[in-house]
Amino acid sequence: MNNDQKRTVLAFVLAGVIVFTWQALFSPTQNTQTQVKQEQSTAQTQTKSETTSQESTTPKAIATSSAKATNLKSVTLENGPYSYTVNSDLSFKAATGNKTAMSLKELSDKDNFFAFKVIDINNNLQNFNFVFDEKTSPNEVVANDLEKNISIRLSLLDDGRLSYEIEGTQDFRLSYNMSSSEKQSDNRTYRQYILQTVDTERLNLESDENGEGKLKWLGLDFNHHVFLNVFNEKQTINYLTTESGDAFFQTVRGKKTYNGYMLYALKNYDYLLAFDDQLDLSIDFGIFGIFAVPILKAMQFVYKYVGNYGIAIILLTLVIRIATYPLQAKSFRSMKKMQKLQPEIAKLKEKYADDPMKQQKATMELFKRSGASPLGGCLPMVLQIPIFIAFYQAISNSVELVGSPFYFWLTDLSAKDPYYILPAIMGITMLAQTRLNPSTSADPNQQKIMYIMPIVFIFIMKDLPAGLNLYFAVSNILGIAQQLYVYKTADA
Repeated sequence: MNNDQKRTVLAFVLAGVIVFTWQALFSPTQNTQTQVKQEQSTAQTQTKSETTSQESTTPKAIATSSAKATNLKSVTLENGPYSYTVNSDLSFKAATGNKTAMSLKELSDKDNFFAFKVIDINNNLQNFNFVFDEKTSPNEVVANDLEKNISIRLSLLDDGRLSYEIEGTQDFRLSYNMSSSEKQSDNRTYRQYILQTVDTERLNLESDENGEGKLKWLGLDFNHHVFLNVFNEKQTINYLTTESGDAFFQTVRGKKTYNGYMLYALKNYDYLLAFDDQLDLSIDFGIFGIFAVPILKAMQFVYKYVGNYGIAIILLTLVIRIATYPLQAKSFRSMKKMQKLQPEIAKLKEKYADDPMKQQKATMELFKRSGASPLGGCLPMVLQIPIFIAFYQAISNSVELVGSPFYFWLTDLSAKDPYYILPAIMGITMLAQTRLNPSTSADPNQQKIMYIMPIVFIFIMKDLPAGLNLYFAVSNILGIAQQLYVYKTADA
């Protein structure tokens, strides 16, 4: 296989592998900062830590003891379509957020998975024991923990935020505890703890990770849903996750008052963006989010006029194909030129078989005279990879597609094609494109690779969202039309 063919094959492999395995290989499923292994036993047993000052706590001294609360009482706050049920130990029993379709138990696999706790002077966790005052309105309540001299006011706002103000008579430190289990959804997204520092970090469940940072918010992300605790002002926090699925986010310095809000919501981009707390970053669009967000907005725009996200995807694919046509045409023409040069390249290889340097020099001169470029066939495809990845991320993370039907057997574009018809069409059209590509080498190994790739892609794509398969199937069909047109005009 000669060098230009190796580059072409590499381009196909990169385009496929990067696009389809991006989420598995490169999405931030691990902490993006340096991860330090925690040499500490499970958080389920009560431990005694060395006495630390209230002003500083290192991750190794993080409080991990916790006693089970007994005789829990709860109160439910309601405001329009939103509701939160809060226990007397300041854990969350249930919630109905913005367009949410699952309970907190389904979100986390745990009961009362999120809880506030107090860190005492010995660096141990203490449960709250609030007594709720009689509610004066359905969306607001006040409670007091007389033993700790701490009070809280909870208010459920019109936009779905559960605002809180926790106040004590003296400085105290808080721990924001979560507990969940590792799980992957049908659309191949993982349940993860997320936190916003300088960047959005994602922590794997059931792994030992720790660190420290100034956090604006923290929470749990799973299957298009997110539960967040947002601070009014950034807090310096130590965090630790354990193999048991527990997560501890603890303030480094004590203070008398803590303000913030809780939010449970389906991850609608516009809804989260409206809060001005960078909550939209809880949606993982990857490093090509600069392209993914405009694609998502364009898809929403087209939907307003056609009323079907499947049609919107098809029309947007057509626009993208037209916009990238110059690159595609350049690639096809370059491959045609390289095909015509193969007999002369073969002669040069035979003539300078014993002198690779002269062979390379003569080959480059041939390229220069003919106006062909070894990279001309693959470089345009490589330049389109960000667009492909962005479309992949936009569709994969779009809550708009959840439950959105197309036609016939496709009743949910966010779920996989139940009959694998679209993946099959995608594979067949990809194979047709491969057959249309000019054969610039007689190497049988290369030909085998090119014909095996569509089969591999079918298996990669079969369980991905139907909306994504629709995009690639339509894109391939339009690509075939473009190829036929370019070849016809090039030969004219």
